[in-house]
Amino acid sequence: MTSAQRYRFWFIGLAVCLGALYLLSGMLLPFVAGMAIAYFLDPLADRLERTGLSRMAATSVITASFFLVMVLVLIILVPLIEHQVVAFAQKVPGYLDTINERIQPLLAELKRRLSPRDLEKLRSSAGEYAGTAVSWLGGVVRGVLTGSLAVVNVLSLVFVTPVITFFLLRDWDVIVGKVDSWLPREHADTIRAQFREINRTLSGFIRGQATVCLALGAFYGLGLSLVGLDLGLVIGLGAGLFSFIPYLGSISGFVIGISLAFAQTGDWHLPAMVAGVFMAGQVMEGNFLTPKLVGDKVGLHPVWIMFALLACASLFGFVGILIAVPLAAVIGVLLRFAISRYLESPLYYGTHRD
Repeated sequence: MTSAQRYRFWFIGLAVCLGALYLLSGMLLPFVAGMAIAYFLDPLADRLERTGLSRMAATSVITASFFLVMVLVLIILVPLIEHQVVAFAQKVPGYLDTINERIQPLLAELKRRLSPRDLEKLRSSAGEYAGTAVSWLGGVVRGVLTGSLAVVNVLSLVFVTPVITFFLLRDWDVIVGKVDSWLPREHADTIRAQFREINRTLSGFIRGQATVCLALGAFYGLGLSLVGLDLGLVIGLGAGLFSFIPYLGSISGFVIGISLAFAQTGDWHLPAMVAGVFMAGQVMEGNFLTPKLVGDKVGLHPVWIMFALLACASLFGFVGILIAVPLAAVIGVLLRFAISRYLESPLYYGTHRD
């Protein structure tokens, strides 16, 4: 087989995989989630095996414990979140009155300073941008909900994912060995080296970042609730969990928290305390959590992660969000490998090398 034929074979294989992923993205959620959880828990299963447990016993203990903890967390959190949401809904009219009272003087000042023509331009521009933003947000939410979080998929996520996780975790080493046996023998060592680099990047980022997100969610949720912010637990948990997108979780949580604090109270004390919670969280993340749990050698730039998340979400919905970071890690490792080969090739040095 010539080099051109080999390249054609791999290119066709990649195109078929991407096409299948696109066509089946609506039903892949429990499988992708199960694979992610199995990958996350595999080191723990290996550690239990080294203590003398069989793979089946280790898998059973880990899977049952993991989902039991998840259920207990939901049992504890759902009533708290429900209570805060109900209390917040009851206070919404008061928030609207407070916001209206604060906006009216600003509107009066604008009317006094601006001409009727300028006011009309400002009103039309604001309406146009607001309509565009609402339309875009509605499209994103509608795409996510209809594409991957329909009722059937939610049920499959709840009931099918634990089964998939169990079997993948039990057979993880067997699957890895089988895939290794399929590698082209001539390039097996090189491919294994790239897979080790991909695993190092993924394990450093996903496992570490997941721990960071959980820690930040707990810190923000507890802190905002203690300072008295309405809906503080929901905002804090959301800000922490969305921190897997660089800066998005903390910035969005800060903006929403500060805005709600100003609507909730007429002084600066509550907004200042909310800002203090987020500042403390950023100090903890930047100086302790991220350096210890993620490190600085994973090779995934924040801009690259954000691009991968947005691109995969637009193509594959919620499934795309789950595969975005692994796909970004794979592409990043392969690009670095390709660049290193290019820098050692005649394409870089020319016909002769000095």
